[in-house]
Amino acid sequence: MADTKKLTLSWGKCGDDKHWCDFAKLDLTADLFANLKGVYIIWSRKQVVRLGSGIIKDRITVHRKDQKITAYKKLKTTWAKVNASQMEGVEKYLADKLNPAIGEAFPDRTPIPVNLPW
Repeated sequence: MADTKKLTLSWGKCGDDKHWCDFAKLDLTADLFANLKGVYIIWSRKQVVRLGSGIIKDRITVHRKDQKITAYKKLKTTWAKVNASQMEGVEKYLADKLNPAIGEAFPDRTPIPVNLPW
């Protein structure tokens, strides 16, 4: 019998109404992002554009300068804290499930199943 357990992530949202965050306007200087490590997803409408793992504010800062990503309109983003030992496995699972339009080689790791943000 297959193990159906998933790691439950708490995906980040913005504002009191908990809406998906605007990729370009997300305040990465907020205390919340101080050394926050985990995974993130960037999407436009129903297309996942990019995902990855690492220090969230550093990765999003780099992606904001990437014209391949910013060419997409109405970008949204979310993130989730993940332990360093699980980050690459979670990233691999997300990449396999969401098939991002842009991305380098994703980790050659055993996927760690997680809940999707939507």
